[in-house]
Amino acid sequence: MEIERYLGYSFRNPDILADALTHKSFYHENPDTKRYYNERLEFLGDTILGLVIAELLYRREPPLPESEMARIKSYLVSGKVLSSIARNMDLGRHLHLGKGEIETGGRSKASILADSMEAIFGAVFIDGGFEKAKEVILRLYAGVVEESLSEKKYVDHKTELQELSQSRYGILPLYRIVGERGLEHEKLFEVEVVINGEVMGTGTGTSKKKAEAEAARQALAKIAAGP
Repeated sequence: MEIERYLGYSFRNPDILADALTHKSFYHENPDTKRYYNERLEFLGDTILGLVIAELLYRREPPLPESEMARIKSYLVSGKVLSSIARNMDLGRHLHLGKGEIETGGRSKASILADSMEAIFGAVFIDGGFEKAKEVILRLYAGVVEESLSEKKYVDHKTELQELSQSRYGILPLYRIVGERGLEHEKLFEVEVVINGEVMGTGTGTSKKKAEAEAARQALAKIAAGP
């Protein structure tokens, strides 16, 4: 099966993989099916993924501080990263979804893709044990981990700026939209972040969230540079 080739793992019991690929919408719309849906495997896979990533970060050299390990782990097990991995393997095409979910774009929904990815990790564990599940996770995450660390994708600039602003100035940063341009479906937002009445950074992005994150990144750089 195409998914097995991508995972680098062949299931001894194909029914377990079928369970991992079955969304509850399919199960509820097909009450006569004997197939289970994937939420229990998702629960299991989430735990296994967290353990594998935590061990991977613990064994890195030079050693990472605990606070940074926590931030990196939170990013790597996030729905954003999981759904990206799922899209790379075209997972949505293989999912068993209900008609209603298909009609609303379920095959490309980040939440469904992320949950199904975790369910697959759980399925590999049930079928082949922890070491096989670990091998699959490390194979899929190999490039993701290195890219995340080298580019510091795990850094939450807004949270970092909020904490710094509160501790140094005793106030929260203020974000304000100063411009919008482009077509409705291709808009670019420009956002300023203000602390103590001073514009500390400006960011542009395809969403308000992305623009705010860029503004926060600039503000942190400005504060670090000093007067």
